[in-house]
Amino acid sequence: MKLQLPTAVLILGVTAAVLPVAIRGGSAGGPGLGPADTYFVTQTSLGTPFQVDSGRLAETRGTTKAIKDYAELMVSSHITVNNALIAILKNKGPTPPPTLLKAAYSTMVSTLQRESGQAFDADYAGGQVNYQKANAALYQYEIANGTDPDLKAFAQQTLPKIQDHLARALKLQAQ
Repeated sequence: MKLQLPTAVLILGVTAAVLPVAIRGGSAGGPGLGPADTYFVTQTSLGTPFQVDSGRLAETRGTTKAIKDYAELMVSSHITVNNALIAILKNKGPTPPPTLLKAAYSTMVSTLQRESGQAFDADYAGGQVNYQKANAALYQYEIANGTDPDLKAFAQQTLPKIQDHLARALKLQAQ
């Protein structure tokens, strides 16, 4: 079965465009977190489980060293980034619940679990390109619109890593 990662990641892009408006409409985040920061935290928190789960699959099912090495980088990088985010959020109050993207990410991982060989490699790489593009846009959104200085600094420090991951994913996709 052909993985529909581009479609699922389009959900991320559409949600990225619509959710800030929905948050402004009355969903409260933790104390001190404005709408942009709340949005950033919920979306960033969802990326880690997806990247770890899909990365662990790619570490075992990928057919090339490049895929396996990239997957290992994604797992270790996302655990490190998530731990840094958790440290920042410790004193910020409760975080909002995950969004509908949780279902989209679960669907993508489930589809990857059923694939193997070159189809797996192609879908994993293509999904990573789409994910990293959307993730870069999310971090740029926080940098431009966030009001929490700690989260903005976190986004500014992390964005170059995301851009590096995107460049690596583009190379994987081109192979």
